[in-house]
Amino acid sequence: MTPSITIAGLGAGDINQLPLGIYRLLLQSGKVFTRTLDHPVIDELKKEGVRFESFDHIYEKHDQFEAVYEEIVSLLITQAQEQGNIIYTVPGHPIVAEKTVQLLLEKGHVGELKVNIAGGHSFLDDLFASVEADPIEGFQFLDGTSLKKEDINIFQHIVIAQVYDAYVASDVKLTLMEKYPDDYEVTIVTAAGSTQQQTKTLPLYELDRQVTLNNLTSLYVPPVQKEEDTYKEFSVLRQIIATLRGPDGCPWDREQTHTSLKKYLIEEAYELLDAIDQEDDDHMIEELGDVLLQVLLHAQIGEDEGMFSIEDVIESISRKMIRRHPHVFGNVEAENAEAVVSNWQKIKSEEKGETQAFRLDEVEKGLPALLRAYEFQKKAAKVGFDWDDANGAIEKVLEEWQEFLDEVKNEDSSKQLDEFGDTLFALINVARFYHIHPEEALAKVNEKFYRRFSHVEKRVKESGRSFDDFTLDELDAFWDEAKNIGL
Repeated sequence: MTPSITIAGLGAGDINQLPLGIYRLLLQSGKVFTRTLDHPVIDELKKEGVRFESFDHIYEKHDQFEAVYEEIVSLLITQAQEQGNIIYTVPGHPIVAEKTVQLLLEKGHVGELKVNIAGGHSFLDDLFASVEADPIEGFQFLDGTSLKKEDINIFQHIVIAQVYDAYVASDVKLTLMEKYPDDYEVTIVTAAGSTQQQTKTLPLYELDRQVTLNNLTSLYVPPVQKEEDTYKEFSVLRQIIATLRGPDGCPWDREQTHTSLKKYLIEEAYELLDAIDQEDDDHMIEELGDVLLQVLLHAQIGEDEGMFSIEDVIESISRKMIRRHPHVFGNVEAENAEAVVSNWQKIKSEEKGETQAFRLDEVEKGLPALLRAYEFQKKAAKVGFDWDDANGAIEKVLEEWQEFLDEVKNEDSSKQLDEFGDTLFALINVARFYHIHPEEALAKVNEKFYRRFSHVEKRVKESGRSFDDFTLDELDAFWDEAKNIGL
């Protein structure tokens, strides 16, 4: 005979909320198992002779709630197998925010036992009544013990259950603060709909301070109303871009095309690189935003033309990241970064399949010449077309430089151009051997030149004279001065 468990809900905290059928079921039972004794109805039922055996002690054995719930379910199944049929009670309604019930239902689906849901009274209706909110406007019901900011929709009513102590409340507060202002008003509701109902509205930052919390406590977060409180939301930024491109939007934004925006994407990328080099977090935030703006503008143009949308872009990169990281999302082993790169290139090659295009055709034609040369060399090196070590690359630099000097003596400007280009190309090869990105190196020296020459110009201005009034040696002295003070 398949063991059976009947699950009954104890409601939100008042015995008068118990359905008559549940009340009679519990009175007629010899012994009732309950997840926790921390519920006002249990005290009332005990007075009427109902005997309870709780699992409160299980919470003290484990650090993770999952382990607690799994042990409770295991013990319930053992009791059901021994007794044939048992009754198990939980706060509220069994189907609402009860992990042990969900685990028991999973066991029932595979035939390990028979699970009967006897019903109960959910606190949700009473909670919405207590805060005078209409759930038809859209709401979320979330678990305070596993709250993630990605789950939160600030435009809906939010009910967060299981905020039963200061520790959970603190975690909930910190998570909500990533989406809402620190002083955003929220409401704590305890024992909703019962004679013991309590509500308290307070600023978010006080959620875990001087507030009594228990198993009957939930948190209500109202929808955001102020426009400035929505600016962290990706959907809001997307709508801003759509509005700018819309019929009543900005004439400049409406005129842009993928081609016209190319130069701005390059400019914003370089400005971001500068912010990174300066280690300026605030500047990085601004420049990352400008790069994101370019991505969204291109996506909006694609959507306006009926070709693709930002969802397609996100789906594409999500699939690629999962596909190319089988060592994270699959069962492939990758012991170090080199193995990761090797796997990446192998997967990338398999994705592209057989092609008649040449390898160097994979390098974008629109890259700056310095970056394109660097990418050409990396492609060639992957198939063995490379020096054995850095010494060969260095010798090539010296050879090309001498050939350039020879053409300088010959006063052949055309060949000078070629040989100087060969020298630059050879220098990039040397940089690659020493894991120096040439673009980064050149950008760094540009910044250094900027700082030092600006110092020279500053000293010239302080003198009240013009550059023409200084000899090169005098200007060099200012340059050395800049070096000596660390510029």
